[in-house]
Amino acid sequence: MREARGITREAAGWEIRSSESKISRMELGRVGFKERDIADLLSLYGVVDDEERTRLLSLARDANTPGWWHRYGDVLSNWFQPFLGLEAAASLIRCYEVQFVPGLLQTAEYARAVVMLDHWRAESEEIDRRVNLRIARQQFLVRPAAPQLWAVLDEAALRRPIGGPEVMRAQIEALIDMTALPNVRIQVIPFHTGGHAAAGGAFTILRFPDEDLPDVVYLEQLTSALYLDKRDDVDHYAAAMERLCVEAEQPNRTVDILRHILKAHDTTDR
Repeated sequence: MREARGITREAAGWEIRSSESKISRMELGRVGFKERDIADLLSLYGVVDDEERTRLLSLARDANTPGWWHRYGDVLSNWFQPFLGLEAAASLIRCYEVQFVPGLLQTAEYARAVVMLDHWRAESEEIDRRVNLRIARQQFLVRPAAPQLWAVLDEAALRRPIGGPEVMRAQIEALIDMTALPNVRIQVIPFHTGGHAAAGGAFTILRFPDEDLPDVVYLEQLTSALYLDKRDDVDHYAAAMERLCVEAEQPNRTVDILRHILKAHDTTDR
């Protein structure tokens, strides 16, 4: 709106009793939004339609409302909190996993086993809260207007007995059930495929309903995470994801593959 009206950042900053850099940070999403500032900017930009002003001011209020995950602030790292907001706002989530079942598809007991790998010294109450947070994230998959989840799993993630054979068996059974959801697609890259496009490891691509918002690539590390939204980076990962989907078994083969792996875990359990 500012650019369409030919208004400089300096002039916009003056309007809200601030600076050019404040407008830049606002437009880049690096600071919060005061409702009064948004109202003043809308007036400056010539937005007089009551319905449009109400919609945008409502967005400003929503942006300042803490997300549901803030009640888990004691067990959330600063670098992971932005991902939860992006995940909740996404219309399409595409992920590749090589070692674990994706968090959005984990059972509680599988999630507990994964959490304890990183937090084996933590008290049981902290472990419970971390598991509850992971399970709470899954609720938006069954809400109205739920996002599409497209997960590509390396066969290794399904063969590795995280938590033991019994936990793994229940996890694979849950994956079979999840394939029945209309907004969930799961593909498996079998061992016989050999090397593939995602040699760099696990990653997630988030797409949003607003076409003006760029896709975001999320890369998690042991003590931090990367958020990539530059076109070249996103295009590179998107191309890798497309190749993974081609190299993986087709989605209509997933249930048969999972049942085959389930039998292997049953044999291990005996």
